[in-house]
Amino acid sequence: MKSDIEIAREVSLKKVKEIAIDLGIPRSEVLNYGKHMAKIPIELIDKKKIQEHNLILVTAITPTKAGIGKTTVSIGLSLGLNKLGKKSVVALREPSLGPVFGMKGGAAGGGYAQVLPMENINLHFTGDFHAITSAHNTITALLDNYIYQNRNSCEGLKEIKWKRVLDVNDRSLRNIVSGLGGTANGVPTETGFDITPASEIMAILCLSTDIDDLKRRVGNILLGYTHNDEPFTVKDLGIAGAITVLLKDALRPNLVQTTEHTPAFVHGGPFANIAHGCNSILATQMALTYGDYVITEAGFGADLGAEKFFNIKCRKAGLTPKVTVLVATAQSLKMHGGVPESQIKEPNVEGIRNGLANLDKHIENIKSFGQQVIVTFNRYTTDTDEEINLAAAHCQKQGVGFAVNNVFAQGGEGGMELAQLVVDTIEKNPSQQMKFTYEDNDSVKTKVKKVAEQIYGASSIVYTTLADKKLKQIESLGISHYPICIAKTQYSFSSDPKAYGVAKNFELKVRDVIINNGAEMIVIIMGEIMRMPGLPKEPQANHIDIVNGQVEGLS
Repeated sequence: MKSDIEIAREVSLKKVKEIAIDLGIPRSEVLNYGKHMAKIPIELIDKKKIQEHNLILVTAITPTKAGIGKTTVSIGLSLGLNKLGKKSVVALREPSLGPVFGMKGGAAGGGYAQVLPMENINLHFTGDFHAITSAHNTITALLDNYIYQNRNSCEGLKEIKWKRVLDVNDRSLRNIVSGLGGTANGVPTETGFDITPASEIMAILCLSTDIDDLKRRVGNILLGYTHNDEPFTVKDLGIAGAITVLLKDALRPNLVQTTEHTPAFVHGGPFANIAHGCNSILATQMALTYGDYVITEAGFGADLGAEKFFNIKCRKAGLTPKVTVLVATAQSLKMHGGVPESQIKEPNVEGIRNGLANLDKHIENIKSFGQQVIVTFNRYTTDTDEEINLAAAHCQKQGVGFAVNNVFAQGGEGGMELAQLVVDTIEKNPSQQMKFTYEDNDSVKTKVKKVAEQIYGASSIVYTTLADKKLKQIESLGISHYPICIAKTQYSFSSDPKAYGVAKNFELKVRDVIINNGAEMIVIIMGEIMRMPGLPKEPQANHIDIVNGQVEGLS
């Protein structure tokens, strides 16, 4: 089969204004970024139309390191719905340059189910990530300047909570000392970098409802504490307006097209293991304004992305998916069934059977939110009919809808069976009213306990002294009502990335707690998870090149 980038190049792209007009967006409202990408004004969002249309979430079982294909399935499902004559739009996250040049090589779908132009989307796109990085680091520079200018006064800070970000994977920047080289270079400070998708600015952009809400949230970002133990915010620094100016264009959702010229909104990009893992509320609302069926995805497995989609995004935006699609692959089921990773591409029915426990736990978790669940088997060429039939029979026994999809190889045609099942399920047996894992007024420790025990299956939780100190600060600030965002490994229900299947009787350790006062959530750091990833032994950058004016190596 041809490579992703070869398939993408063979598609004759429509002008983005044509995509917008077909969707119902007035030509005059399209803000072009070249011929094939555009930003759409948020003023076009119609709350009444949102309520009339259907939201579908795509999530997955616990993934392998190669992923499970959620983005590809999300795009393919939207293509399949359009093939059925439905007006469908897909709403996705933007790729980060870190994984593009690190492990993955891209995040714009795959095969014949991609969003285009994939080279632009996977690289600099419309500049949203750069705007977020610049906004975050401008705050840092201005904070450092404030500390420097007040270093000999009582108006300085005794504790700093704000770091820097960069959209690359660079383990050497996790912990650094800035301000070295004498007093002219600032005040020496132990600090570090997170990756841009983990920035609070990213979360704020994805959770804001308009420019005023964005400015309010930016102003509320907690930067540190004064010598009197008073919180010090961006508003106190007097720069909320300036930072909002840097983000005003990035706030608008991006419109692009799929391999079959159907519309796609791609906006925002928090990771689901170290952040909340969902595209922007505004992009989802824009898609729901113009599409009868809107497909969106949440990162990694359902224990991470979907949990945060429901407990954070749906809670804040008042959204309820009509159905949740759970993606599984033979390779991931075999991995969770005890088959060595080097052998998961080989036929192994027993491995599939043993791995179904992981699928069942995710189904149970999704149902706990009141969601109707459909399982889709993302087919690979190495899969056998016997393996697929075993998974199908198991889902039938569980009373869960099941459909095979082959969108990678066939595009919309390969997603029609799944699309029809989605339509039928929404018409006959849609999701119930949204239920949350915890209440707003639960304490932070109670929220962590409920997610850890009910979603992950943990038997106990312990807190470091540092984490307990942060929890006391949260209580003193009166923000215990914020939802929690747990950062942990994506490869297991536990914090051990090699505990595949369904981990049992395990302890979770809360290493740190980060207050996202602007994003209005509490980030809980569990185990050894890092908010600045490192690069693999052989980065994808080794395979990316430009040859005869064309980019090679993206996927």
